[in-house]
Amino acid sequence: MGTQNIKDIIKEEYKRCVTDPVHFMSKYCFVQHPIRGKIPFVLYPFQAETLQELIHNRYNIILKSRQLGISTLTAAYALWMMMFNSDKNILVIATKQDVAKNLVTKVRVMHQNLPSWLKNSCVEDNKLSLRFHNGSQIKAVSSSPDAGRSEALSLLIIDEAAFIEYIDDIWGAAQQTLATGGDAILLSTPNGVGNFFHKMWVESERGENEFHPTRLHWSVHPERDQAWRDQQTKNLGERLAAQECDADFISSGNTVIVPDILKFYMDTYQCEPVEKRGIDSGYWVWEYPDYTRTYAVSADVARGDGNDYSSFHVIDVETLAQVAEYKGKISTTDFGNLCVNVATEYNNALLVIENSGLGWATAQVAVDRMYPNLFYSNKGLSVVDTYVSLGKKRLDLKDKSQLIVGFSTTQKTRPLIISKLEMYMNGKEVLIRSKRLLSELYTFIWKNGKAEAMTGYNDDTVMSYGIGLWVRDTAIRLKKDGIELQKLAINSIARVAPIMTPDSQRRHDTWKMPVTRGETEDLTQWL
Repeated sequence: MGTQNIKDIIKEEYKRCVTDPVHFMSKYCFVQHPIRGKIPFVLYPFQAETLQELIHNRYNIILKSRQLGISTLTAAYALWMMMFNSDKNILVIATKQDVAKNLVTKVRVMHQNLPSWLKNSCVEDNKLSLRFHNGSQIKAVSSSPDAGRSEALSLLIIDEAAFIEYIDDIWGAAQQTLATGGDAILLSTPNGVGNFFHKMWVESERGENEFHPTRLHWSVHPERDQAWRDQQTKNLGERLAAQECDADFISSGNTVIVPDILKFYMDTYQCEPVEKRGIDSGYWVWEYPDYTRTYAVSADVARGDGNDYSSFHVIDVETLAQVAEYKGKISTTDFGNLCVNVATEYNNALLVIENSGLGWATAQVAVDRMYPNLFYSNKGLSVVDTYVSLGKKRLDLKDKSQLIVGFSTTQKTRPLIISKLEMYMNGKEVLIRSKRLLSELYTFIWKNGKAEAMTGYNDDTVMSYGIGLWVRDTAIRLKKDGIELQKLAINSIARVAPIMTPDSQRRHDTWKMPVTRGETEDLTQWL
């Protein structure tokens, strides 16, 4: 074969690699297989189809089973883009820098094993970046709020997007870097519902955003069968196997409330309120007051201008139906007035205000307005112990400082609240109608053994609802156990010490200044 023929063959082969990425990858790209060693990256049919989706759609979101070679496919696509195009700028973001680095390493290994006539000369070649003489480059970074804030990008790859903290901030920052026409690939196994990746996926299926969705179930791999899947359940357990193999949002994740239960509530009870009130339309009503019913209002307080929201729920004490709800950003004073107004409307409902932090300011409004059915607890005891003390030990009510307005969420009471919420919802014993509450429950997860909202999300309505259930259930249980509060002793108190607020810090005597309450007031009427 003559030299001219060889040059012609190489020329034609090079042209084919430019126009046919499947041919380029299958014939010239090598990957490091954990068992077989270095092997050609011959694409399976599902990988070739996925590659075409990447090429023909600007934004791609891939919901995938583990170990389908999609990260490797993305690396090969990045290499193909860099080699045959000038000045392509590709950024890889992952949960950790090492994970992002792995994808860049795959690009580097593929490039190093290309035939000499295909290779590009490198200007920069290290573990975190690869830059060619034609100006194209790929870089790896770990996730951080400003990780996507870089120079204009040709392609943004976010690996394991469902597990990245600050993903909302990262995507928001990346919008400016992609404004010049860059592409994006979000790929991940599922990690429950309600998070950024899940929302982007759902919206893409509905056609509500620019992402093109691709779902890759474990069964698309030709070397896997049901016996393989059954073995994964034995190795990983039901939840992790569903997460790693089934590309199923509902079965995956680490939500405090089982996803199937949340789906049941969404399908069965979630509905629009019959009325939305307020300037912000944040007060939702499903049932108007029934003057034959008994209600409780449980409130959690936020500053009003931060990331958190003030929230309360109106709960039917007997049926455990959620009859009204508020979520919004208003001042602590306005929120206190709203709580008192709503509680009054609902038959002077028991008003339970979480008193940590700024909750004091809201609770003080209820005290100042002498609301007649305000929840009090004991300063030195848990809520249960307070009732036991009042009922059996005859608490010395001369020491008024022992009584404190509101409910305190502490390291001791928080797990009890969460446990009560789990018990009622898993038993499907409560009636939840609010999509706001259910949405928060979808992002209310176990993190390092603690129940809390995912990074970037809120749990205000969850906590206020949990407090309402716990206080209601504790009161009913104690009553059924025959623990009677000493009503005459409590109701003989004409005055209860007000709480300290920032405005009253300068007047220490305020602690000793009584707030007059009605002589016939029954502090235990909510029982």
